[in-house]
Amino acid sequence: MLDLTSHWAGILSLVIFAAAYVLVVLEETTHMRKSKPVMLAAGLIWMLIGIAYALAGRSEETYELSAHIIEEYGELFLFLLVAITYVNTLEERRGFEVLRAKLVGLGLSYRGLFLLTGGIAFLLSGILDNLTTALVMGTVVMALGSHSPRFVTLGCISIVVAANAGGAFTPFGDITTLMVWQKGKLEFFEFFSIFFPSLVNWLVPAAILYFAVPHGTPVPHEERVRAKPGALGVAILFGLTIATAVSFKNFLHLPPALGMMLGLGYLQIWSYLLKQKGTRRGDDDMVLESFHQIQRVEWDTLLFFFGIIFAVGGLGVLGYLTLASQLLYTDLGPTSANVIIGALSAIVDNIPLMFAVLTMDPQMSHGQWLLITLTCGVGGSMLSIGSAAGVALMGQAKGAYTFFAHLKWTWAIALGYLASIAVHLVLNAHHF
Repeated sequence: MLDLTSHWAGILSLVIFAAAYVLVVLEETTHMRKSKPVMLAAGLIWMLIGIAYALAGRSEETYELSAHIIEEYGELFLFLLVAITYVNTLEERRGFEVLRAKLVGLGLSYRGLFLLTGGIAFLLSGILDNLTTALVMGTVVMALGSHSPRFVTLGCISIVVAANAGGAFTPFGDITTLMVWQKGKLEFFEFFSIFFPSLVNWLVPAAILYFAVPHGTPVPHEERVRAKPGALGVAILFGLTIATAVSFKNFLHLPPALGMMLGLGYLQIWSYLLKQKGTRRGDDDMVLESFHQIQRVEWDTLLFFFGIIFAVGGLGVLGYLTLASQLLYTDLGPTSANVIIGALSAIVDNIPLMFAVLTMDPQMSHGQWLLITLTCGVGGSMLSIGSAAGVALMGQAKGAYTFFAHLKWTWAIALGYLASIAVHLVLNAHHF
């Protein structure tokens, strides 16, 4: 590859990327969806790469460079398409409403609910994405905390930290862990080595916040919700789909995205059977239109991933990631680099950071790959804007959960961040 770091095309590409990312950060102010500026930036950066290579008489190389990134994004896209469709279908079958209603009717104290909602968010995020988990658990906190804004604030902080921590120890819990797994840096079961470090990441701030949670018991809400027919079947098929994806990669050495697409086939057949049965019985609740759930996929998110992956990949082709790798992983060392990158994810989205690390591909032990997976997954919890879970809850719990309310407890979350790293370095020393 050409070194274009000091070339006009490279410098202009950096400016374009920076401008696009500023617009991403200002999404709430400009009301411009985050996918739009990064898609434009990705296209412009690769256009500049194409021009620079053409001027150097090496145009044939650009196709291979871009095709490699298309392959990486294609796998990620298909995997997420199926996962999000299943989550949408569970929502349509009222699965999450049933869970919320059961929690709301338990009659626990504020402190008991604080621990329960955080614990469930931690475990649920390992299967679902942190955004969905945060929104489901956030509705529980807000339903029960209508007379206690302080409980809502602290409960939302706990849920954000727990959802991010819970997503760090499974390949399905976060986009970054999925990227690491698909890249082959860690095997499926190796991720579970950071279960306890991830748990500590939530437990430390939760233990500190617990004493600030008000005493008393909220009035339980009587809410009767029944899942639509076939909801349990959808949940079982989702679990079977995950097992299929893991088996495809571990035993057949095929891309896990192929296993996920097979799982989408499971859902399509199940929806056909439900539709036929529901139509015969005249039961509209039983009818399931699976293609409607595919249409409900959050395209802004998937296109944002496209823009980020291609823009960061372009910066890698230009040579900037090689410079960053030299500075971070060679000069500072992998442990310091991974801790710093994790902390940066509180400000910069963890997806471009992780993709940059994977593109740099520094020579690291499995312990270090586990470390960057951990830090990149949980580092965003230190600020409310550092993760999709935090941003979503700020919109959902306006007034009670804000940037500055979260910032007040950043010191406690940072203690959890450092404690989780320490636990990993001790507990998983044999991986280094």
